[in-house]
Amino acid sequence: MQFSEKWLRSLVNPPLDSDALGHLLTMAGLEVEEADPVAPPFTSVVVARIVETEKHPNADKLKVCKVDAGKGELLQIVCGAPNAAAGMLVPCATVGAVLPGDFAIKAAKLRGVESFGMLCSARELGLSEDHGGLLELPMDLPVGQDIRTALALDDIRFTIKLTPNRSDCLSLAGVGREVAALTGTALALPAAEAVAPTIDARRAIVLDAPEACPRYCGRIIRGVDAKAPTPEWMKQRLQHSGVRAISVLVDITNYVMLELGQPLHAFDNARLDGSVHVRYPQPGEQVLLLNEQTVTPSADTLLIADEARALALAGIMGGEESGITLDTTEVFLESAFFAPDAIAGRARSYGFSSDASHRFERGVDFELPRLAMERATRLILDICGGEAGPVEEAVSPQHLPTRPAVRLRPARVRKLLGIDLGDEAIAALLERVHLAVHREGADFLVTPPSFRFDIEIEEDLVEEIARLHGYDNIPAVAPQGTLLMLDRSESGRSAWDVRHLIAARDYQEVVNYAFVDAAWERDFCANPDPIRLANPIASQMGVMRSSLIPGLAANVVTNRNRQQDRVRVFEIGRCFERKADGEPVSGFRQPLIVAALAAGPAQREQWGAAARNVDFYDVKGDLEALFAPASLGFERLSHPALHPGRAATVLFEGRRIGIIGEIHPVWVQRYDLGPAPVVFEVELEAALAASLPAYREISRQPAVVRDLALVVGQELPVASVLAVLREAAPAIVCDIGLFDVYHGKGIEPEKKSLAFRVLMQDTHRTLEEAEVEQAVESLVRHAEAKLGARLRG
Repeated sequence: MQFSEKWLRSLVNPPLDSDALGHLLTMAGLEVEEADPVAPPFTSVVVARIVETEKHPNADKLKVCKVDAGKGELLQIVCGAPNAAAGMLVPCATVGAVLPGDFAIKAAKLRGVESFGMLCSARELGLSEDHGGLLELPMDLPVGQDIRTALALDDIRFTIKLTPNRSDCLSLAGVGREVAALTGTALALPAAEAVAPTIDARRAIVLDAPEACPRYCGRIIRGVDAKAPTPEWMKQRLQHSGVRAISVLVDITNYVMLELGQPLHAFDNARLDGSVHVRYPQPGEQVLLLNEQTVTPSADTLLIADEARALALAGIMGGEESGITLDTTEVFLESAFFAPDAIAGRARSYGFSSDASHRFERGVDFELPRLAMERATRLILDICGGEAGPVEEAVSPQHLPTRPAVRLRPARVRKLLGIDLGDEAIAALLERVHLAVHREGADFLVTPPSFRFDIEIEEDLVEEIARLHGYDNIPAVAPQGTLLMLDRSESGRSAWDVRHLIAARDYQEVVNYAFVDAAWERDFCANPDPIRLANPIASQMGVMRSSLIPGLAANVVTNRNRQQDRVRVFEIGRCFERKADGEPVSGFRQPLIVAALAAGPAQREQWGAAARNVDFYDVKGDLEALFAPASLGFERLSHPALHPGRAATVLFEGRRIGIIGEIHPVWVQRYDLGPAPVVFEVELEAALAASLPAYREISRQPAVVRDLALVVGQELPVASVLAVLREAAPAIVCDIGLFDVYHGKGIEPEKKSLAFRVLMQDTHRTLEEAEVEQAVESLVRHAEAKLGARLRG
C-alpha cells in the first residue's frame, strides 16, 4: 500500500514530522517499508513560459526559445524537444541548477547559439521515464515558482507492509483513522453526501450468487464528458501514491478506491444489454479482459454479466467489450461487496493480480459500497458533468457478514500485557478505533465496526490495546529466576565431548536434513515403507530418515562435485523408526545416532607417507578411539548399505549398538562416490556410556612380554578369542593384543593362526619366570577348552 503524505495530512495532520509519523505507523503494526520523496533531489528548476520559438540556424532538430522564467528578462535557451511551442508552461533548469545524477546546468553554446538553461522533460527531472517531449505544466501555475513547490515534489510517498488481516488500512481513510486514534488528532474524512437523482435511468440487478456477492450497487450517469482532463490535484495525489493517471473516469474510480478503500468499476452503459447479473460462469464461457487477456473462468470464479454475455471477473478486472472509452457518454457505475472467499486466489490462478482483488480477498467494508458510490458520483458530475439516476441496490441480508460482540476481561488484559491499565483506560483505547464498548458485569462486550474483519476473539482486542497504548510504553521487565548448578559426574561424557573426540580424529561435523529421498531409504536401508511426511517441502524430501548414512553419502557427492576428494564427516542426529508391535507404546522411536564417514586418501598428500585410500581398519581405529579405554567387539554382518565382506556389527558390553563397514559397491557406482567410503553408525547413548580413562599407578618394575600363537577355525572371530583369553587372564596380565593373522603353509586350509602379544607386569615386584609361564599356560589351556584352539608349533 502506497500513499502520499500530503494527501494523508489533508485528512489528519498530527504534529509529527515524516520520520516520526513513519515510526508511529510501524509501532502500530502498519510497518513502513519505505518513505521516499516522490521526486529525486534537484535544485533551481522553476516554472517558465515559452514566449516564442524559432528554428535553430545551424540545426534542423533544434529550436531557439525565448523563455520567461520570472527573472525580469527573457532567457535564450536552445531546445530539441519536438513539442516546444510558444505559450506553454514547462520546467526550466536555470544556470547553476543541479539535476538528478549530479548533472549541473551551465551557460553553453549549442551549434554556435548561446543557451542559458535547459527546458526539461519528466525523465530529466526523475518524475517518470517519459522523454518524448517537454513536461507540460498546468497553465494556472505562477511563472518563476520553484517546480518542487508548484508540483508538491517534496511530498513523501509512504509504502506500508500490511499484514493480511488489516485490510481496513488499504486506504487513506483507514490509515487516517489509525493516525487519529494514535495521536488524538481530529480526522476529517471526505464528504460523501447522497447525490439526488435528476433522471429516471435504471438498470435492474440480479444476485444469482448472493453468498458470494450479498450487496451490489449500480447507477447510471448520462451525459458525461470522458475526454475531460483529470484535475491536477487528483492526478498529483494519484501519481504521488504510485498510481498512473489514465483517463478521467478511470482516475476517479482509482481515486475513490485509494481514498475510501472501495474498489469501483465503470461500464459503458450503452454497451450493456438488459439486467446486470452476478453469477458463476456457464460451461465454456470466456471473457476478454481489459489487459487484453482472454480467460475461460473456472466454475468457482464469480462473474458480472448482462443478459447477453459476461462483462467482467467480479472483484478482479473488467472486460474489454464493456469498458469505457474516450467516446463514452453514458456510464453504469458499479460498487459492490464480494465475500473474501469468493475472490481469494482467483486472480493469481489466471496469472495476474489487481488492486481490486488485493482488497476484496482480504475483506472490504460491507457497509461501504453505497457511500463510495455517492462519493464517486459527485466527483464524476463535478469533473465530467452529466446527470445521475437513482442508485439501484440489491442486497441479501442473510449473506452479509456479521460482527458479533467479543467478550473482553480487563483482568485478562492486565495479566497478558503486564501493565496496570484501568477499566476506563481500556474502554477509552478501544473506542478510539471505533469499537463499540458495553459493560456487562466485570467484563466488556466489544462490537467491531463493519470495516474490521480482524476482531474475532479476546486476544485480538488485547493486541489492539497493546498497540494503541504503545509497545514502547510497555516496560521491558527482565525475567527473574533461580538457576541451580546441576551435578555432573566426572566419569561421564556429554554429546559435546563425543563431538570433540571425533573432531580430534580429523572429521568435520555436518548437519543434514532429517527429511530425505525415499530412494535413499530403499537403497541404503532396504526400507520400502518409510515414515512419510504429510506435507513435504520438496518431492525429494518426502520421508523421515532411519539412518544417517545416506546423508553422509550425499555429503561425499557434494564435495566430489567441487573437486574435494578427501572427505571426513560426522553427524549426531535423530533417526526415525516405527515401534515394533510388542513395544509398550505405539508410534515412533527417535534414537540419537552418531555416524562418521571417511572417503578418499587416508592422509593429506605429503612426502613422508605413500598415498593410499582410507580403508575399513582406519575407520575401525577411529571408532575404537571414540570408546577408549572400553573395548568393542565386532561380528560379521550383512547390511544393504555395506559391502558384503567388509561390514561388521559393533558390540559394546555384549550388546549390538551399531554397524561399521565399506559402502556397498552398487551404491558407490550408482551415486558416484569414487573410492569406496567407509562408515560407522552407533547409538549415541552407548558412546556416552563408555567409561572415561582412569588413572592407574605406573609400575617401576620391568614388564614381561610373551607372544602366543593359537591355531583356530577359519570362521572364528578374533573378538571371540580375545574375550576368552581376557576371561582367563590372571591379575598380572595387563594387556592382550592381536598383532598377526596367518594362514598358509603349515596351517590347515580350514584353520588360521592368530598371534597375540601378552603384556604382564606388577606394580610392586618383579615377576618370576615360573608365574609368567603359569599365566601363559592358563591362557592356552582356557583357549583349548573353550575354543578348541591349539598352540602353534
